[in-house]
Amino acid sequence: MYKVHITPTWNISSADQNLDMSALLGLLSAIQKTGSIAQAAQQVELSYRYAWGLLREGELMFGEALMTKTRGQGTTLTPLAEKLIWADRRVAARLSPTLESLSSELETELNKNQPTKSVRLHASHGFAVAALLNRFNNEQFPVETLYRNSTDAVAALSRGECDLAGFHIPLGQFEAAALGQFSQWLKPKTHCLIHLAVRNQGLFVAPGNPKNVTGIADLSKHHIRFVNRQKGSGTRMLMELLLAKNHLTANQINGYDNTEFTHSAVAAFIASGMAEVGFGVQTAAQRFGLDFIPLVKERYFLALRLAALDDPAIQHVITVLQSEQYREEVNQLAGYDATDTGKIQSISEAF
Repeated sequence: MYKVHITPTWNISSADQNLDMSALLGLLSAIQKTGSIAQAAQQVELSYRYAWGLLREGELMFGEALMTKTRGQGTTLTPLAEKLIWADRRVAARLSPTLESLSSELETELNKNQPTKSVRLHASHGFAVAALLNRFNNEQFPVETLYRNSTDAVAALSRGECDLAGFHIPLGQFEAAALGQFSQWLKPKTHCLIHLAVRNQGLFVAPGNPKNVTGIADLSKHHIRFVNRQKGSGTRMLMELLLAKNHLTANQINGYDNTEFTHSAVAAFIASGMAEVGFGVQTAAQRFGLDFIPLVKERYFLALRLAALDDPAIQHVITVLQSEQYREEVNQLAGYDATDTGKIQSISEAF
């Protein structure tokens, strides 16, 4: 079975110079971690001489230093170098779902003559889903993945365009309103649910919470810049419910129309200093070194047709979901709870 991996790369050019950023960014990231050019060069498998040349080439391109050396403290990156690293992390966070979906499409084309049928998964991007797909990749189990917002995923299931549809519903007072968004597609006599995880949604803020954000009401303060999720996403839907509860409108929030496609992209946006507050799952905040203010717990489900439960490929998916190894992996994600992971429920049992 063929596997396709597509990763984003970028370069910078001027009138007389072209700089491939891949090697430079890898070196800068290693310097950031080790505090040593020699150790960084070894880590990224470059000669010390080549690493120095690459750094000088970058400094010549930008016209300013990328690092400073201090006696007793080693080598540190300049603000410009830090910005380049954050820019690369934003690119990866923003594009990863699109590139993973495209990779899956190419794999499907290349593996058309393989005897094993692919499971078609349409889902909103999430860390438990990514962990599940990594397991399938490692065992070369064929899954055709398309990352899309929750409503689109469930609608695709109702049209027979996928076998599994990932979506999430908040617990508590917002459950009924959120579920109503999916009721036109999810039918109790036709569909059932597999519980994936419970996870925390909340506000992302810079380390130490310098703007003293305590909740949704603070988003109306004009000195606070917000970054949102795209229209149609389950997280955007939840944010709109929270705003209504707090008697706020989108017009009152600075940056409400600035949108990103993933939780990680929102976190990267804030970590790079382009906004002060975002909304998403705790895992993304933790991975980008941000503080997190929990607001709502939600359940993430995989919806499927009742008739598909007897399909051998779906049975394999369920076996993996119910395995102790996968549950342990989900529990290790910040803000995730795998107590009921793999539990099969009817729609009426779940809600």
